[in-house]
Amino acid sequence: MNAGNHARKAILPALIVLAAACISASAQAGDMPKRKPGLWEINMNVEGTPNMGPMHQCIDRNTDNLMQQEAKRSKPDCSAMDVKQSGSKVTIHTVCKIEGSTATTDGVFEGSFETAYKGTMKTRFNPPMHGMSESNMTQEARWVGPCKPSQKPGDVVMPNMGGMDMNKMMNDPKFKEMMKQHQDEE
Repeated sequence: MNAGNHARKAILPALIVLAAACISASAQAGDMPKRKPGLWEINMNVEGTPNMGPMHQCIDRNTDNLMQQEAKRSKPDCSAMDVKQSGSKVTIHTVCKIEGSTATTDGVFEGSFETAYKGTMKTRFNPPMHGMSESNMTQEARWVGPCKPSQKPGDVVMPNMGGMDMNKMMNDPKFKEMMKQHQDEE
């Protein structure tokens, strides 16, 4: 197997979970507590995949929901999108079609979205998607402080991948066209 195929095979489970997370995020967009503006450190662990380490995201009130807003605009094919908040606990349940599979996601997020929170998400795929029938993801996030002087809201720094400007990426016509083509293929 060449290096490109190996890299794609290693990253595929994470991309599948990310797709499910984005659909779940669209359910959460208006219902999740807003995080405190500033720099957040986010550790995500997907069972069965190597942990990449923490990513850092600079947010403000406008960029906090950027991915969720984009997911909502993409009109995911979901028969259930339930979000319930009780005190510092938020539970989500979604049932959505992704690439010909039904993805059922259940998640729980707890904590203070002003300082730190953690969550778990379990997604079941029926039929299995790219050979994956289930994924389990945990997430821990904590507010680090103000964004660094070189950062602007929307900037995300990923381990071993460098930084990206989510605002710019989500509003880039080429990115929007790529997302539209991907939806049309499904």
